[in-house]
Amino acid sequence: MSDFNQRIIAPSLLAADWSKLGAECQRALDAGADWLHLDVMDGHFVQNISYGPQFIKTVRKVAPEAYLDVHLMITRPDHYLQDYLDCGANNITVHVEADHDVANTLARIRAAGRSAGLAFNPATPLAEVAPFLDQLDLLLAMTVVPGFGGQSFMENEVMPKVKAAAATRHERALNFHIEVDGGINGTTAPCAARHGANVFVAGTGVFRADDMGVAISKLRRA
Repeated sequence: MSDFNQRIIAPSLLAADWSKLGAECQRALDAGADWLHLDVMDGHFVQNISYGPQFIKTVRKVAPEAYLDVHLMITRPDHYLQDYLDCGANNITVHVEADHDVANTLARIRAAGRSAGLAFNPATPLAEVAPFLDQLDLLLAMTVVPGFGGQSFMENEVMPKVKAAAATRHERALNFHIEVDGGINGTTAPCAARHGANVFVAGTGVFRADDMGVAISKLRRA
């Protein structure tokens, strides 16, 4: 069973200095990061392009012991799933809004022995993910609109859904982490935690902090 009282901090490698990728991964792990978060964006599902499975293979090579939390913001995760299963991901999260058979994709991830996550965007009703909650290891609530930088944490739009998901998890004795991603910092993390989140993705606030260890510690204590 997962420990939902455990705070998990997952720095996003989008904010790292890729020219020294190995050192950046190790810096995050040495500073207390629990997971490394990898955002895969295809330029179609979201209006941004990041990296693909070869990049994640490189991360696995330079950080062989790290837990890699891979978030697929792509239109057809089912078409490319095997590539991401092969690249060393520990958790693979797909979007409920993407064009695929959600239940089948989640089943394929779990059949491969990996943790399966399902993400939803701020505008998506919780009812869209509710049918799949018993098939999840992780539910990712996007707290900004994915693909656009510099946005504010969308408390009013998303936190009621996080709270409802946590309540459903308790009522149905389910077993999944609740992760939040977007605008997470020392101010917004406590709000998300109060509503039931226990996994926190942070990018620039961690990688570009004066002291990454202090930044991660603040998030964990927030």
